[in-house]
Amino acid sequence: DKLEGLKTIAVTTNGINLTRLLPRLKEAGLNAINISLDTLVPAKFEFIVRRKGTNLSSKATVLILAGMCLLYLQVNCVVMRGFNEDEVLDFVDFTKDLPLDVRFIEYMPFDGKCCCFEILLGHK
Repeated sequence: DKLEGLKTIAVTTNGINLTRLLPRLKEAGLNAINISLDTLVPAKFEFIVRRKGTNLSSKATVLILAGMCLLYLQVNCVVMRGFNEDEVLDFVDFTKDLPLDVRFIEYMPFDGKCCCFEILLGHK
């Protein structure tokens, strides 16, 4: 049963288990997905998700979901100096013909009680 009054049920994920869980999530009413994909480079992706052998599964997940066109799909990319700022045009190229929205998000330079301004892209 769908919850009355809700128009959107969304999940934010790095996509690692999404293809396995998607049928059950859709049954439960999921109609939007935000995929966190901060890099298109497999080694960097493994570093971010802290798992070896992912083979950049989020990129593959984006392609699969975009091809299915069954859900609203958004890709969120946090841009960080010294890590992935050189990939912004690659993201645009990768997603320009796919039925999804891409949102480039500014890195928030806070880690607990510390400020990490050196990796803030717009900071001088």
